[in-house]
Amino acid sequence: MLFAAIACGLLPCGGVVRGQTAPDTDQLGLAASAFKAGDMTSSIQLYREFLKDHPDAAEIRSNLGAALVRDGQFDAAIAEYRTALVTLPSNTRVRTNLALAYYKLGRLAEATENLKALHRQQPMEPKPALLLADCLLQAGEPQQAADLLAPFEQEFPEDHAITYMFGMALLQAKHPDQAQVVLDRILREGESAESAYLLGQSEFMANNQVAAAAHLARAVRLNPKLPGLHSFYGQVLRSNGQLEEATTQFRLELELNAYDFISNLEMSVLDKQDGKIDEAMVLVGRALQVRPSDPGALFQRASIYFAQDRLEESRQEFVSLLAKYPEYPEAHSALARLYYRLNRNAEGDQEKEAARRIGEAAQKKLEEAERRRLERVAKDAAAKP
Repeated sequence: MLFAAIACGLLPCGGVVRGQTAPDTDQLGLAASAFKAGDMTSSIQLYREFLKDHPDAAEIRSNLGAALVRDGQFDAAIAEYRTALVTLPSNTRVRTNLALAYYKLGRLAEATENLKALHRQQPMEPKPALLLADCLLQAGEPQQAADLLAPFEQEFPEDHAITYMFGMALLQAKHPDQAQVVLDRILREGESAESAYLLGQSEFMANNQVAAAAHLARAVRLNPKLPGLHSFYGQVLRSNGQLEEATTQFRLELELNAYDFISNLEMSVLDKQDGKIDEAMVLVGRALQVRPSDPGALFQRASIYFAQDRLEESRQEFVSLLAKYPEYPEAHSALARLYYRLNRNAEGDQEKEAARRIGEAAQKKLEEAERRRLERVAKDAAAKP
């Protein structure tokens, strides 16, 4: 999560309730004082007592939501914010706090919906736009994040957070040339964890895995709490065959953000391999909470059902997955094994043949792409004096 500082900025809305008596005012003052002092138990109790007599006091209900968030009661806070928004649908503070509560629970779809509403109300306000861009990146929508941030990058060229997030979005959306311009601007400011992270991503996309790992290791030394860093470093280490080190990085990321998609999915796969089936299901559930339609996560859940002998649920999952992603050879192969397990051999043969056909077509495509690449290299070499 990139904006913990924003999340820590949850504050009561303030405001006066029509018809308040002096004892009411004293009660609200005590509740606000308890909040500022960090005594959330007292603050929550005082706000709830007040709302018994003033149930329509939407701003005070929002204050209760802020206290509940500080106390870690996110679901209860969400209920209070939603009730407050019925009366105050245009209140940006209430909607911001609601979005942040969803964000902290990893409920990115709901957080995104509310952040988009805030963005429509405040089209050039950086904080909700940055948080929205982070949600889009976590949900696997980097192009949307880049499009969102482009006007901000022009309007606020000195804002380091905007520049960094914009560069990350461009890299993930596979616009390396544009990302390099942004990265050069960051590098001119001196070395930082952010610049090392972006350099690592750039090298990774160029398939320079060793160089990517070196940059990411440097980024970890500079700022081990940079959101997403351990997760990405883990992916690079895994691609370099350093599985134990990769696992350490995924675990570190989950300590910082329990809803990091990649780390949850990677650890789910590892736990399943180690026979920790229940733990694997919890992890893949968190991954799917962030990206509900991700084929890899859906495949993993179907595979866990298979490992649990929940064969009909597994079959339904694989069939549903293949309806959305018919060219997924591993899913066809897994479904074939499941059908053989169910003694439905004819259907198993069909899925096995589909996997073979798709795999051969993909291999031919790779071979053709490599042939064209070698032809270009030879042509360029022949053109040189």
